[in-house]
Amino acid sequence: MSVKHQMSSPTIRSSFKGNGVQAGVPDSVLTREATGLLREHSTELLFNHSHRVFFFASAQGDAARLKYDPELLFICAAFHDLGLVKKYNGAPDRFEVVSANAARQFLAHHKLPEATIQTAWDAIALHTTPGITQYKQPEAALLYTGVGLDVLGEGYDQFPGELRRKIVAEYPRTNFKESIVRAFLGGFEHKTQTTAGTVNEDVCARLIPGYVRSNFCDQIANSPFEDS
Repeated sequence: MSVKHQMSSPTIRSSFKGNGVQAGVPDSVLTREATGLLREHSTELLFNHSHRVFFFASAQGDAARLKYDPELLFICAAFHDLGLVKKYNGAPDRFEVVSANAARQFLAHHKLPEATIQTAWDAIALHTTPGITQYKQPEAALLYTGVGLDVLGEGYDQFPGELRRKIVAEYPRTNFKESIVRAFLGGFEHKTQTTAGTVNEDVCARLIPGYVRSNFCDQIANSPFEDS
């Protein structure tokens, strides 16, 4: 897998014609435009993270001999956190759904089959939800494991060390542990209600002074139905 570094001076354009992809990413109109969206509207933190997720996920898929679409997997990786950035985070839904809806709009514009669009939507919408994606399409399962490795270190010891170090060298994790949590908060601090019952509420509880977590048991107890 080639992950040759080409990020020293990324070109940001409002028109995506002529934007290239990073070495090792499938080269197509879709991947070039998705890369352009990342360059224009995202951050270096999320650009690097999205590419690490793709390379981690694709290597995991190859190791498991899964039949997956590398182009679609890259689209999923490119879009999975766009719901955190300013261009998109004004939508009222939880950020994963905002990201998934952006991917849906992008793929529909390119007239991809609905089944393919739904696979991408599921993968992105569920990428922070444990226990489900392994029963979905391979792209959904792989996006989840790629994110899990990069953010939480899940599967760290099972992933080939030399390849892991190469990917991280090409797409550095500069102050990543703190910065990604701050990026999460920036994506939904203005709509914390969307984090209830999700891992994102952990971010609110950690970083927002006085934040009161939702509690499922309290919600049951406070139901307007009479006790029975």
